[in-house]
Amino acid sequence: MTLTADQISAMRRKVSWRLLPLVILMYLLAYLDRANVGFAKLRMAPALNLSDEAFGLGIGIFFIGYVALEIPGAILVERWSARKWFSRILITWGLISAMTAFVRTPGEFNLVRFLLGVAEGGFFPGIIVYFTHWFPYKHRATAMSGLIVAVPFSLALGAPLSALLLDVNWLGLQGWQWLFILEGLPAFFLGIAVLFLLTDRPHQAKWLTPDERAYLAEELAAEARAKDSTGKISVLQALKMRNVWLLALGIFATNTGGYALGFWLPTTVKGLSGGSDQSALVYSGLFYSCGLLSTIVSGRASDHTGHHKWHSVAGMAGAAVLLAISTIPGQSFGVVMMWLCLTALAAYSWPPPFWALPTISLTSTVAAVAIGFINIFANLAGYLGNHLIGWMRGQGATDRACLVFLASCYLVGAIIVSQVQTKKQSSVPAV
Repeated sequence: MTLTADQISAMRRKVSWRLLPLVILMYLLAYLDRANVGFAKLRMAPALNLSDEAFGLGIGIFFIGYVALEIPGAILVERWSARKWFSRILITWGLISAMTAFVRTPGEFNLVRFLLGVAEGGFFPGIIVYFTHWFPYKHRATAMSGLIVAVPFSLALGAPLSALLLDVNWLGLQGWQWLFILEGLPAFFLGIAVLFLLTDRPHQAKWLTPDERAYLAEELAAEARAKDSTGKISVLQALKMRNVWLLALGIFATNTGGYALGFWLPTTVKGLSGGSDQSALVYSGLFYSCGLLSTIVSGRASDHTGHHKWHSVAGMAGAAVLLAISTIPGQSFGVVMMWLCLTALAAYSWPPPFWALPTISLTSTVAAVAIGFINIFANLAGYLGNHLIGWMRGQGATDRACLVFLASCYLVGAIIVSQVQTKKQSSVPAV
């Protein structure tokens, strides 16, 4: 089926406006419900008598639960139904996130964080696979930037919202408890709505015209055939590929720093500024807000140039350098905060081009497995980084010492990803 250039552009806009707002909202709630524990920590830790080390362990345990469904979740989206899988995830994680309000002991905190990870497991790699059903490779990083923008947006929104909730005392529950309840239940209700609003594949999209459905389905099928023509690759072979391991290890190093930076930022900012809990959350919100623009720009720029790898590497290396500069002694808090905001611009710019890399060279099922495999390492890094920062703080490490460690993680990630072998995109690129 042939469409004019104007019709193709209109079709792409229709797909983007129909799918991306819903997907972004899902991921916004997902990230808010996994990261709001960092906001609640300022009041939750004293209430439950949690040390920094115990809190870091509890944050990290989320990622242990998360990895269990990484590969199965990606395959279920490829072979079964994204709509039903995402609905299940949203409903269960929303309820479990709200349950965090009622934990009383470190053991209960660890358990509910583990269950939250299990409930949310498979969501992110599933979304990446879902995008391959709708967006050709040359538009995929742009679509990914729309998804990744939910991360800084959710945190920028959640920080001031959490600051307002910290001091409430309704129905005998403290503010940190209401934080989990009011930020968890929206995911439950969205999960029900997803069953009716999300479309699995282009051929099921009644909101596209028959000609648009035929064109998009054929375009994606032709892309898949072009990949197949370069030679079949088994799942086992994919997991032995040098680039798959480089991407996995690269994101492991980067996320060891990135996840810990995101979760511990309110605590770190409070320590550096000496201000109140509420002011620490407001400053944290400013940091996350700075990541919004770079997320969108990097996806578009990498799609335009085809240099997805180097956009990723630049973001990682930039975050390392800027974060390290923020630790130079003798700077006022205002100057330190400026460096941290610049760090955010770099730190949120690398994921959109990075996650386009495994999807533009592998066949559908193999790509699903590779994405799940890479994201396992991404989330194991979340466990390691948060646990290490909690341990370091428990051993008396300063906020600046912790930031230097996080900067080194970004730098190692940049070095590893720079070794990935790529070709500038033309028709079907190779990773």
